[in-house]
Amino acid sequence: MRTDGILGVEDRDSKRSAINTARNKQKWLSRKEKWLVVLGVILHAVYMLSIFDIYFKTPIVHGMDPVPPRFVAPAKRLVLLVADGLRADKFFEPDSDSDGGYRAPFLRNIIRKQGRWGVSHARPPTESRPGHVAIIAGFYEDPSAVTKGWKANPVEFDSVFNQSRHIFSYGSPDIVPIFCGALPHSTWNTYPHEFEDFATDASFLDEWSFDQFQNLLNRSNQDPKLKHLLEQDKLVVFLHLLGCDSNGHAHKPFSSIYLNNVKVVDKIAEKVYNLMQSYFKDNQTAYIFTADHGMSDKGSHGDGHPTNTDTPLVAWGAGVGYPLPISHSDHHENTAARFIDDHLHDTATPSEWGLSGMTRLDVNQADIAPLMSTLLGLPCPVNSVGNLPLRYMNLNKAEEVEAVLANTKQILNQFLRKSQLKQSTSLFFKPFKPLASYSSLLRQIEHLISLKEYETAMKLSEHLRSLALQGLHYFQTYDWLMLMTVITLGYVGWMIYVVLHVLQSYTSLPANIFSKEQLPNPRRSKVKVHLLGGLSMGVVCTVLLVEQSPPLYHAYVVMTMFLWTQIFSEYRFLKALCRYLCGKPNDYYLKLIATCIFSVIILELLVKSFTDRKLYTWCFLTTGVAVAFYLFRSLPWRSGVPIFVWVACWFLSAFTLLPPQIPENTLLVVAGGLMIIAIAIILRYVELHAKDNIYWRSLAEQDSKKLKFPLLFHLQILLVGLASVLVWLSTSHRTEKRELLVLHQLMNWSIAGFSMILPLFSATGLLPRLTSIFLGFAPPFLLLSIGYEALFYGALSLALIAWILVENAYLHISKFRLSSAQVKSMEGNFNLAHDNRCLELSDMRIPLAFMVFFNIAFFGTGNFASIASFEISSVYRFITIFSPFLMASLLIFKLLIPFILVICVFSAITKLVQIPLLGCYFLVILCSDVMTIHFFFLVRNKGSWMEIGNSISHFGIMSAQVVFVLMLFAGTNVFTKDILVRSAQQFSRKKM
Repeated sequence: MRTDGILGVEDRDSKRSAINTARNKQKWLSRKEKWLVVLGVILHAVYMLSIFDIYFKTPIVHGMDPVPPRFVAPAKRLVLLVADGLRADKFFEPDSDSDGGYRAPFLRNIIRKQGRWGVSHARPPTESRPGHVAIIAGFYEDPSAVTKGWKANPVEFDSVFNQSRHIFSYGSPDIVPIFCGALPHSTWNTYPHEFEDFATDASFLDEWSFDQFQNLLNRSNQDPKLKHLLEQDKLVVFLHLLGCDSNGHAHKPFSSIYLNNVKVVDKIAEKVYNLMQSYFKDNQTAYIFTADHGMSDKGSHGDGHPTNTDTPLVAWGAGVGYPLPISHSDHHENTAARFIDDHLHDTATPSEWGLSGMTRLDVNQADIAPLMSTLLGLPCPVNSVGNLPLRYMNLNKAEEVEAVLANTKQILNQFLRKSQLKQSTSLFFKPFKPLASYSSLLRQIEHLISLKEYETAMKLSEHLRSLALQGLHYFQTYDWLMLMTVITLGYVGWMIYVVLHVLQSYTSLPANIFSKEQLPNPRRSKVKVHLLGGLSMGVVCTVLLVEQSPPLYHAYVVMTMFLWTQIFSEYRFLKALCRYLCGKPNDYYLKLIATCIFSVIILELLVKSFTDRKLYTWCFLTTGVAVAFYLFRSLPWRSGVPIFVWVACWFLSAFTLLPPQIPENTLLVVAGGLMIIAIAIILRYVELHAKDNIYWRSLAEQDSKKLKFPLLFHLQILLVGLASVLVWLSTSHRTEKRELLVLHQLMNWSIAGFSMILPLFSATGLLPRLTSIFLGFAPPFLLLSIGYEALFYGALSLALIAWILVENAYLHISKFRLSSAQVKSMEGNFNLAHDNRCLELSDMRIPLAFMVFFNIAFFGTGNFASIASFEISSVYRFITIFSPFLMASLLIFKLLIPFILVICVFSAITKLVQIPLLGCYFLVILCSDVMTIHFFFLVRNKGSWMEIGNSISHFGIMSAQVVFVLMLFAGTNVFTKDILVRSAQQFSRKKM
C-alpha cells in the first residue's frame, strides 16, 4: 500500500512536470514567434527600400567642365517650338477635310525646300516633364523622380537654357517655370491654370504663347535694353504650345478639334518664322519644331506605344542643312542610338505622308539637345547622353569632326567623373576596361584632325562616344550585382529560417531525429556562431563605412548576415536533419521534389496573374475538372460534392474574363443579393440535416452549452434583403438626380454596421459560423457594389465552400485508407496542448490554395494594386458630399471584404484538419516570399509611370503580406476563434 502511494505521488509529479514543461515550451514558442514576426516585418520593410537604391538611383553627377565646340557658331539665336502632345502621324498625314491638302502646309514646305526632317523617338515615360528634359537637357527621365513626382526637379541639372546667354519662354504654368523659373538670365510668362479648361477648344493657349512673344518684340522697339539683349548671340526662344495635349485628352486625337489644332500649330510656326525674319533680317536664326510626346487613340499618354513615342521633328534655318535627296545609303543602323532606346530608326515612311522622296532622319529625343547646343556654339549640357545628329547640320568636314568630338568629350567627362567618384570611395574598384586607354584614343583623334584625316577621326570619335555611353551604364549599375546578391541571399535566408522554425515547432521531425540520442546543451556552440557572425558583420560594416556607402547598405548587409548567422546556429539540427533524410527511401525524395516543383509552378502562375487576370479562368476551369474527377473516384455519387466543386470552380472562373472597370448595373447587384440569400438557405438546410450524413457531420458539430439565437439566421437573411432593396432605392434616387434621403443613408449605415456584429452571436459549428460570417458581410458589400462584383461575392463564397468540402472529403478518404497502425502513429503526432496534429508534407496544399484564393480576391473584380481604377460611385449610398478620407476608407473596406472571407475559411480549415494556424501562416509567408523574390527582379525603372508604378506596387504588396495577412488573421480571429470542429481524426481517436 505504501509503495502504491509512493508510485501514485511519483506519477502525479511526473504528470505535473510534463504539464509544466509543455507550458514552458508553449511560452518559449510564443515569445519566439512574436520575435520572428517582428523580424519579418523589419526585414521586409528594409528590403522593400532596396529597390530605390538599385533601380531608382539618379544618373546625374556634377563637377564636369563644359566642352564648347572649337568652331564659329553657325546660328546666332535659336527658336524652339514644342507642340505638347502632337503625334507624328497626325502631323504628317493628309487632311481628310481638304482635297489632297495637308494639315501643316508651312512646315511641309520647309521640309521640301529649306530644312530637314524626321521622327523623334521619345522614351517612356512619355510625359511632359521627361520629354522636355530629354529635348532641353539631353538625358532621359531621372529614375529617382518616381518618388517626387514629375513636376518637381529631383536634382539640379544642366540644359541648353542654362548655357544660353538669355532665354525667352512662354507657355504652360506646368512646364515653363520648371526650366526657366530658377534662371537669372530668363524672361518668361505663363497663362493662369484656369485657362486649361478641357471643356473648351484649347488651341487659344497656343495663340496666347505667340501673342506674348510678339508683344515682347514690339515692346523692344521702345526699350533700348531689351533691344540690345535681343541683338546678342546665344539666345533661345522657347514657345510651349499645350493645345494639342489638352485637346487630345479632352476630345481624342481623331477629333476635329485636335486635328484643327495641328493646323493652328503650323500657322503659329509660320507666324514665328515670318516675325523673326522681319525683325532680325540677318538669316542667323535656327528653328527646331518638335513635340515632347504623342497621344494614344484613347486620349492618354505615358507608355511606350508608337502613338506616344513617335513625334515630328523639323529643323531649318542657320546651320541646318537643306533637304537631302533620297538614296539607299541613307538607311543605316545607328548602333549608338540603339543603345539609348529600342526603336528601329530610319524605318520606311508611310506613303500617305507624301514625303517618300525626301530623306527621313530619325533621332532619339535626347539627340535634340546636342543639336541645339552645336547650332548655337554652346557646350552640350553636361549630363546629356544624346548623340549629335550630324546629318541635320550644314558643316564642313573639319567642323563636323570638331562637333562630334565636343559631344564625345562631354559624355566622356561624365564617365570620368563617375569613375572618379566611385574609385575615391571603393576599396575594390573595378574599372571599365574598354576605356582604360581613352587618353591615347583622344590623342590619336587630335593627331588625325591635325593631319586632316577627318573620316578616320570621325569613326574613332563615334566609337569613343559609344564606349563612353556604355561606361555610363556600367557605373549606373555598378552596385547592382552586390546589392541584388545581398537582398536575394537575405530573402533566401529568411525563407530557410522560416522553414527551420516550422520544422522544429510544428512537425514531428524533432521527435524522430532526436529520439535515439540526447544532444548536449547547444548554447555554447550557438554563442560561438553568434560571435563569429557578429565579427563578420563588424568587418563588412567597417568596409562599407570606409567606402562611404549609404546607411541602408549597412542595413541590407547586417540583416542578411544576421539571418544566415541564425541559420548556422542551428547546425546541430541541420546535421541531424541531413542524417534523417539520408535514411529515407527514394519514394520520399520523389514526393518532396514533386511537392516543391508543384508549389513553385503554382506560385509562378500567381506572379504571372498580376499582369494577366485570365490565368485564374484557366486555373479554376482545370481545378474544377481535376478535383471533381478525384472525388468521383473516392466519394459516392449521392454526396453531390464532386458536382458542387465542379460548378463552383467554373462559376468563379468567369469573373476574370470580365473587364476590371465595372459598369453600373443595379439589377446585377440585386441579383447578387438574391443569390446570397439562396446560398445561405441551402447551407442552412445542409446544417440541419448534417447529422444524417458522415460527410457533413463534422462541419455542423457545435457546443450545445453555448447560447443560441434561433432567429439569428432569419434576421441576417432579412438584412441582406433590406440591403438589396436599399440598393435599388438609393440608385433610383441618384439616377433621377434626386437628393439621397437622410433616412436612406442612416438605414444603409445601420444595416452595414449591425450586420457585421451578428456573426459573433451565431452557433459555434464550422458551417453555421461561416454561414453567419458570409451573411454578416454581405449587406455592406452589396451597399458598396455597383455591378457584377455582387455576384462575385457569391461565386467566391461558393468556391470557398467547395474548398471546405474537398478538405473534409480528403479527411474521410484518408481515414478509410489508413491502417490501424497508421492511425496509432497519427495519434502520436498530436500536440496535446492545442489538440492539433503535426504538419505533414501533404499539408502544403492548404497554404497554396490560400494563396490562390487570396489572389483571386485581388483580381476577381479589378486590381487591388491600383485603387484608383475602382469607381467612386461605389460609396454614394453612404455619402454623397465629397470627403476624400471617408470615401477612400469605404472603398478600401469594400476591397477587404473578400479577403476577410478567405481568411475566415482558411482559419476554419486549419481547425477542421487539426493543424496549427500559426504554422500555416508561416508557410503562407514562405509562399509569398517566393513570389516577392520574383517581383524584386521584375521592378522596372523604364516605361510609363503606370508600368513603373505597377512593378513597384506588385513588389510592395507581396513584401507587405507578412503584415497584411497577420493583421487580417488578428481581425478575423474575433469571428473564428470560437469555431468548434470535431474532425475525422478526433472521431477515430474517441473510438480507440
